[in-house]
Parts: sequence; C-alpha cells; structure tokens
Amino acid sequence: MIVELEGLEVFGRHGVLEDERRDGRNFFYDISLEVSDAALSDRLEYAVDYREVAACVQEVSDGRQFQLIEALAAAVADAIVERFPVEHVRVRVRKPDPRPAGLQVAYSAAIAERAGS
Repeated sequence: MIVELEGLEVFGRHGVLEDERRDGRNFFYDISLEVSDAALSDRLEYAVDYREVAACVQEVSDGRQFQLIEALAAAVADAIVERFPVEHVRVRVRKPDPRPAGLQVAYSAAIAERAGS
C-alpha cells in the first residue's frame, strides 16, 4: 500500500547563500510512504497518519538550517523511518526558483529514499 503527500509546503531557512538562510522561503515536499496493508481495516490506529508525517517534516525543517536540499531530504527521510512504521519512504524536496547562475529554473530538487523496519 502506498500513501502519498504531494506538494506539502513548508517554510524553511535553507540554502548556501546567507540571504536564503536569513529570509527563508517555502519548500515543497513530495512524500511516498510504503505502508502495511493494515490500513485497509479503515482504522486510523492501524495506519500512518499523514498529518503526523507532515508535522514531522516541519519539525525537521524548523529544527536546523541545511545548506543543501540533499541533506534536508535525507534528514526528513531518516526522521520518517525512525518515527513511523513504514516499509519504504521516498522524499523529494523542491526548492522553487533557485536561479542558478542567474538563469530561470522552475525548481531544483533532491530525492532521498530509505527502507523502514
């Protein structure tokens, strides 16, 4: 069973440049959770509550400033497998309008995947 959160918007103060860390911006998270079929029982206590997953993402983002979105994606993936009964997690972090070398780009992204327990 796969549960997804697409486009979770979380403000963060991440980036290589000082103004990125000072001013911050919204980052977008696409999260795919492979969970057991226990959720088919239609009972929340047997499922992974995606509200809690979203709160976990915000805690990681608020808890530290990352220079690289690769490290941010990895930290979020690690936190999810530590806190939730997932078989696998895939976290994609998108940074909108990064403007590399002054060029227009919709977003940059990094993906981290982890196996759960």
